[in-house]
Amino acid sequence: MAGHSHWAGIKHKKGRADKVRSKIFSKLSREITVAAKLGDIDPDMNARLRSAIQSARSANIPKENIQRAIKKSENSTDSNYENIRYEGFGPSKIAVIVETLTDNKNRTASNLRTIFEKNGGNLGTQGSASHNFQQVGIIKIEKSEASEDKMLELTIDSGGNECFSNNLFHEIHCDKSEIYNVKKKLEKNISNFLSTEIEWVPLNKIDFPTVDKKEIVNFLETLDDDDDVQSVYTNANL
Repeated sequence: MAGHSHWAGIKHKKGRADKVRSKIFSKLSREITVAAKLGDIDPDMNARLRSAIQSARSANIPKENIQRAIKKSENSTDSNYENIRYEGFGPSKIAVIVETLTDNKNRTASNLRTIFEKNGGNLGTQGSASHNFQQVGIIKIEKSEASEDKMLELTIDSGGNECFSNNLFHEIHCDKSEIYNVKKKLEKNISNFLSTEIEWVPLNKIDFPTVDKKEIVNFLETLDDDDDVQSVYTNANL
């Protein structure tokens, strides 16, 4: 079955060979620190931390870096990160959702506004773009972990709604409120998870000519390069 195509998927496919590998490390490490700070430092007792660690391992972040990020949560009393969602419209009027993890929302808002405006778009208020999307729990699993038929069976048994597969990974969709319950059941049979996230999936994807797609991808890459940005979603069919 063909998986859905949105920016999160494209970014994931190119991630390991990306020239900004250090930024990927930084973002994943920051998520580990925040997850550990907000909950238990024992990943068995903290589903968000466990998922962050699994994503870090899939990105080949060294074990010592992961431990350092967890330890940092005990020492970081001066930095209070918060998750902030920004919405807007980019080139060709595509709808965009940007999820950030920042310790300075004024800096983040200013940086994102500049990126949007330089690319012919504009930031909007919360709700201006998100009505084009729905939030879905998405669990990505290394393709070699199981066959497509086996993954479909595990999806049903774990309470997932759908399973998509491509050449690189399997992708299980579930209700966002059930993501960690589904994940826990999958862990009985699966050991190599690529990511576990609540993502914004477009209700309808919009097609664009190739020339517009290049401009759109450049815009999305610029957004993703910002240190405060964790995830970018769009309704453009790329």
